[in-house]
Amino acid sequence: MSEHSIHTPTLDRVSGPADLKALTDAELKLLADELRRETIEVVSRTGGHLGSSLGVVELTVAIHAVFNTPMDKLIWDVGHQCYPHKILTGRRDRMLTLRQAGGLSGFTKRAESEYDPFGAAHSSTSISAALGFAVGRECGMPVGDTIAVIGDGAITAGMAYEAMNHAGHLKSRMFVILNDNDMSIAPPVGALQKYLNDIAVKGPLATLKAVAEGVEAHLPGGIRDGARRARQMVTGMPGGGTLFEEFGFTYIGPVDGHDMPQLLATLRAARARATGPVLIHAVTVKGKGYAPAEGADDKYHGVAKFDVATGAQVKSKSNAPSYTSVFGQRLTDEAARDPRVVGITAAMPGGTGLDMMARRFPARVFDVGIAEQHGVTFAAGLAASGMKPFCAIYSSFLQRGYDQIVHDVALQNLPVRFAIDRAGLVGQDGATHAGAFDVAFLANLPNMTVMACGDEADLCHMIATAVAHDSGPIAFRYPRGEGMGVEMPERGHPLEIGKGRVLRQGSDVALLSFGAHLSEVLVAAELLEAEGISVTVADARFAKPLDHALIDTLIEGHEALITIEQGSTGGFGALVLHYLAGSGQLERGRAIRTMVLPDQFIDQAAPSQMYEWAGLQAGDIATAARGALRRDTVAKGLRLV
Repeated sequence: MSEHSIHTPTLDRVSGPADLKALTDAELKLLADELRRETIEVVSRTGGHLGSSLGVVELTVAIHAVFNTPMDKLIWDVGHQCYPHKILTGRRDRMLTLRQAGGLSGFTKRAESEYDPFGAAHSSTSISAALGFAVGRECGMPVGDTIAVIGDGAITAGMAYEAMNHAGHLKSRMFVILNDNDMSIAPPVGALQKYLNDIAVKGPLATLKAVAEGVEAHLPGGIRDGARRARQMVTGMPGGGTLFEEFGFTYIGPVDGHDMPQLLATLRAARARATGPVLIHAVTVKGKGYAPAEGADDKYHGVAKFDVATGAQVKSKSNAPSYTSVFGQRLTDEAARDPRVVGITAAMPGGTGLDMMARRFPARVFDVGIAEQHGVTFAAGLAASGMKPFCAIYSSFLQRGYDQIVHDVALQNLPVRFAIDRAGLVGQDGATHAGAFDVAFLANLPNMTVMACGDEADLCHMIATAVAHDSGPIAFRYPRGEGMGVEMPERGHPLEIGKGRVLRQGSDVALLSFGAHLSEVLVAAELLEAEGISVTVADARFAKPLDHALIDTLIEGHEALITIEQGSTGGFGALVLHYLAGSGQLERGRAIRTMVLPDQFIDQAAPSQMYEWAGLQAGDIATAARGALRRDTVAKGLRLV
């Protein structure tokens, strides 16, 4: 950081990973302590993923001390735990720009540093990427060892197992570190550390594995039981071979992921002896070393700025409820009325609001882990059985289950309800989490109904609509953050499928909004009305089926029609143009414009800044309207001001 509020004599000597080679093991332990304090200090000022980063501090130091990055390729799965890595790899002076406009990404990013060989932000990709680098090395590319660090949550996804199966088949030398922060065990202090230090010098890798198993058997009761539970997470039966060994990996563990001497000894031995794929099972504590994080239910996974002394977060205050909380509460209400309603989440019960329903109806909410593909097909099976499944998944994560949406849901016309959170641009998580493409990839599917709410009250109606819709798959999208503060209905009512609404009536230009950008559209209408330009504002509500009658009316009664959406090219606006072209209405001389996200990935910033970059703020909409109108209409309006 540019300003230090803590004393970090060892960290101050490190400008890059090469400097770790000159430090003693004792100094590396001190470095980890300083790195943890600095990570806490940074995130207290910027917000971000704190708990996951604190859990890998010792791992980060040990990996960089033992391996030779960037020649050796270190790949962090998801990448939300990479803050200590960034501090050690030449980005310390920029850490206070984390997740801000023009600053460092909150994830690994190839364009940011040579120490980020593979970008990430979605989980379970690291083993596949590391194997790709390893095979590239075998084909003559300038690549050293490859190391994938994957969490016990990320390894629940099928892609991780597909990669391990392939790696075992190829027998390529590579290292997978399983960061297991879900199971707390007392550290096997003393004997294991001594044996590992001995074996790092003189023992073969197979003996290292045997020593870990032997020491476990001689641990005191409580410690032994904890170690055995950790082993059984990856073992078919007590004392049996691990699942990873069935895939062709040499399995080492469990080792204490916060014991620096033990980590160093293990990594050194593995690096010296490995000939094929190796999996090292490191047990860690999410939020390690910061009491407020360790004591929190979510281990401070994602936090706003906070006070270091108390852990109290500084969160914005709003009188409007968040869209996520509206979804969670109203779906719970619907579940109370209809026992066939069930919820499905892919490791995000809190993020999607399904935790509310889970507290009241725990047997009717299913967390499938980070396995969107399975979650979608699981929902399809539930729908086929007669249940009413709500598959609540972030827009950017729903991309991972697209084949299942096409083949298992839409093709069979099964009434799965997709609740798509984080639609549009989401702010500090940046391009990797943007919900830009769901309208385009869902609305082109036969049998699919696609909705987007203009405000939080409309979300209530769309939830009720989805509950009542048994004739095929249906999706509704809504953004991150607070609603507009509108009056909420006591209970949502089912909407007429394929019908929009008109919020204000004018005669010069029609603004047709789809989704949560409605608030900006209404502001744009006020700007234009102040200039004497008469504006109609309509809320489409549905991208599929389109409200053809509404579009016909807007074309007939206005000189210009502008569509506005928080999505990519190929979405709602494209569907409107397709309809107008097919019905011959493009030949009527009306000016038609579509306003969408630009054909580029937009880096992190505040959402308002991102929409400014995208050209979708109220002023941009007003400018587009003026440009679409004939000059005499605009001049007439200006004379009326």
